[in-house]
Amino acid sequence: MKVLVAEKLAPQGLEKLRSHFEVDAYDRIDRTELLERIGEYDALIVRSGTKVNDEVISRARKLKMIGRAGIGVDNIDVEAATKKGILVANAPESNIVSAAEHTMAVMLALARNIPAANVSLAKGEWERSKYEGVELNGKTLGIIGLGRIGTLVAERALVFGMRVIAYDPFVATAKAKRLGVESKPTLDELLSESDFITLHVPKSEETYHMIGKEQFEKMKKGVRIINVSRGGVIDEEALVWAIENGIVAGAGLDVFECEPPGGSPLCQMPQVVATPHLGASTKEAQYKAGIAIAEQVIAGLKGEFVSGAVNITMPHREVVETLQPFLPLVEKLGKLLNRLVEGAVDEIELEFMGEISKSDTSLLTVAFVKGFLEAISTEPVTYVNARVIADERGINIKESKSKQSKDFLNLIRATAADESKKVSAAATLLGKNQELFVDVLEYEIEISPSKYMCFVVYEDRPGMIGKVGTLLGENDINIESLQVGRAKIEGNAAMGLSLDKPITSELVSTLVGEEGIKDVKMIIL
Repeated sequence: MKVLVAEKLAPQGLEKLRSHFEVDAYDRIDRTELLERIGEYDALIVRSGTKVNDEVISRARKLKMIGRAGIGVDNIDVEAATKKGILVANAPESNIVSAAEHTMAVMLALARNIPAANVSLAKGEWERSKYEGVELNGKTLGIIGLGRIGTLVAERALVFGMRVIAYDPFVATAKAKRLGVESKPTLDELLSESDFITLHVPKSEETYHMIGKEQFEKMKKGVRIINVSRGGVIDEEALVWAIENGIVAGAGLDVFECEPPGGSPLCQMPQVVATPHLGASTKEAQYKAGIAIAEQVIAGLKGEFVSGAVNITMPHREVVETLQPFLPLVEKLGKLLNRLVEGAVDEIELEFMGEISKSDTSLLTVAFVKGFLEAISTEPVTYVNARVIADERGINIKESKSKQSKDFLNLIRATAADESKKVSAAATLLGKNQELFVDVLEYEIEISPSKYMCFVVYEDRPGMIGKVGTLLGENDINIESLQVGRAKIEGNAAMGLSLDKPITSELVSTLVGEEGIKDVKMIIL
């Protein structure tokens, strides 16, 4: 078998690969050459600089596996690879220490004006008073995203004598407390209390420009902000505005919305410490990534278990054959519950009822957890690491089974809970492939999953459905389908809607402000 290493890999990783396969290795392969030669290879290894899009995958006649020497797979068309039966794997543990340490390095450089002072001294100047800084000791650090990297940053900041607070609606308060971190229920509270703010969140529709002008206006004057996670989570134009208006005293940026950032004014501002995406650029991280991805590729090409698989179902063929039709549905149920619950939970219980209860349902549990965590995790969530990430976030996963299912041949119910709330939804398959959400928020709604969904809880009285439909129509939002249900007569009812496009946050606020409407939840699956 032949392996193409398209970007520079640690020598130890290459050595491992060459002990098993024929390997062609480049420091950086030319795009034209990649397209011409990819058809020869059984496996491809890349870092972040090589775009493995549909054009590359369509020419990969023999390719069985794509390995990403690092954490993110943004540069790989995972869907196209999956359709072609190509396994995609990464090395998610390789750079978390490096990213956390780079965060601290940028924070210290920012606090003590080190880059600007260094440039000044190189010019022959000696201006000590001009570069007076601040101490970390006694300051409040706000961490947005308390995943693996955020946790490592918290541990290091506490050693510096900082007060550490965190906002992560999907991490249990108990976990934060164990770390010595104060969990904040809202982002606004964190913004208003922090002297330093660092972001450790994935880039998604929910986190895009999550820090903009509105958020900067809620921050302490003189705050310093650091982003070593993903470009695009900070609105860069708003950041320039906040610096120019004296709200932000300094920013430390390792990532940008467009990379390289070209003529971005941020790179020219003396208040900004900017580095060219160096979060994972350490010898140790590259060594770990090289060794880890080599081991993944060796296992994959030998047909063995691949722990870093991003798009694999599961290797146990008989179990997969029985449960395969339910896997996409259960992942969607996980995503649905994630968006319904709106905050951290301590426990999730999955109930498998009917014929499906006779099978080993552990794979379905993993699929649900994968769906639940995907939108909130900073690292890719796979069937292999989903339970581990849930444990790290302090979420206890329980399973129960019953041979009886009142209305359906099979039913899967999921309930998320903490001390103050409980949210549930269920799903079933009609026939072989008709997916259905049922009993959403404990209302008797039966609706097929779709990309854009909305659930509205309202007083069960005439005119309410028309009121919602009118407001959606006035905002040019078409309803694909609508189902209504209620828990009891003369109480509240709920409607589930499939929409052609999402409802804006402003429209959600308008709907909630209407008389008789109790709650509105916009869902993007």
